[in-house]
Amino acid sequence: MSEIFQHQLPNGLVLLGERHASAQSLSMTMLLPGAVAGEPQDKQGISTILTDMLCRGAGDLDAKAHSDALDQLGVHRSTSAGVHRFRLGATMIGTKFADAMPLLADMIRKPLLSASALEPSRDLALQALDALEDEPQEKVFIELRKRHYPDPFGRSSMGTRQSLQSITLEDVKNYWQQSFVPDGTILAFAGCFDWSQLVDIAQAQFGQWEGTFEQPTQIADPVRGYINQHADTSQVHIGLAYDSLPETDERSILQRAAVAVLSGGMSGRLFTEVREKRGLCYSVFAAYSGQRDRGSVLSYAGTTVPRAQETLDVLTHELKHISNGIDQDEFERAIVGMKSKLVMQGESTGARASSIAADQFILGKPRSLDELASKVDAIEIDELNTFVKDNPPQEMTIVTVGPDELKVESSLSQ
Repeated sequence: MSEIFQHQLPNGLVLLGERHASAQSLSMTMLLPGAVAGEPQDKQGISTILTDMLCRGAGDLDAKAHSDALDQLGVHRSTSAGVHRFRLGATMIGTKFADAMPLLADMIRKPLLSASALEPSRDLALQALDALEDEPQEKVFIELRKRHYPDPFGRSSMGTRQSLQSITLEDVKNYWQQSFVPDGTILAFAGCFDWSQLVDIAQAQFGQWEGTFEQPTQIADPVRGYINQHADTSQVHIGLAYDSLPETDERSILQRAAVAVLSGGMSGRLFTEVREKRGLCYSVFAAYSGQRDRGSVLSYAGTTVPRAQETLDVLTHELKHISNGIDQDEFERAIVGMKSKLVMQGESTGARASSIAADQFILGKPRSLDELASKVDAIEIDELNTFVKDNPPQEMTIVTVGPDELKVESSLSQ
């Protein structure tokens, strides 16, 4: 049984640590406020440029010297921008933490953000945008989130070509100053550490940090409905979404279990009914996405033009049909699958650091693996069947990428 330590600095930064007695590694996840949802309307994509520039020098070290210093300590690190949070992740040998933390802290508090780094970072962002034409599945989900969620919470971190080209160095520095503040920041660790030492080092690196961030709010209602993005290809990519419970709802574990029945590997309903029995598609899945104030179920199928309409019809039928009931075999496979994922997550310090940080952001508290496992163990089949009956999928947002529009009226009606 792991223990989760918690401490909050006077400036608002929340520090978490989950010790793993058998681990020699230490993983860190730092979540900072703002990111994509906080971007100015005309500067979409600035978060992606900023996260790349964080890796191009910090403190007194230029890009190469800073990178070499972390590499010499064996620190694996990454940066990214999500809808609600910037993320800095790092994994290292636990004994290297005291030496690595000042270098990692400089990436957040003292990035160089030099003029010479802006154009390479912008070029990479534009290349990623161009590469979407070769990634239709990703393209589907970008458009799906954009239509299903209210603005700015459905935005893509990739931004737009026009906004990326307009971003200046001053824009990047201003957004960094606005977003990289301690109030609302979460710093989580998992693995091998001494908690008192960790708190002391965090205090030394971040104790004098100041600033607050105004959380973004909804500025427009979601579009939803159906749209086909024309593409002259022999394949059709189908994405759909419908509303569900937020993660903060105690019943969200039941929604996860229902989705595990639908998409819990090769025995899941979607794989069995859409792919195996009918041979309609080469890929199909569903996933639950839960946040503090909203939740949704997202689903995808990749198929060919002749099979596209039937694939959509069968996919939506199976998503709705689960409300008619789940049998004992399906239930048991879903529960085993959920428990297996928890076991595998527990073997990764990186996964645990990310998990407790996300819990703190969404729920206001971290959850241990034992707590999560207990929630899964407590699910009963009668309770799950009552839940799916009382919470059938409602109106669906549907996006397709292919040569022709599909008929979706029957899919959208309940």
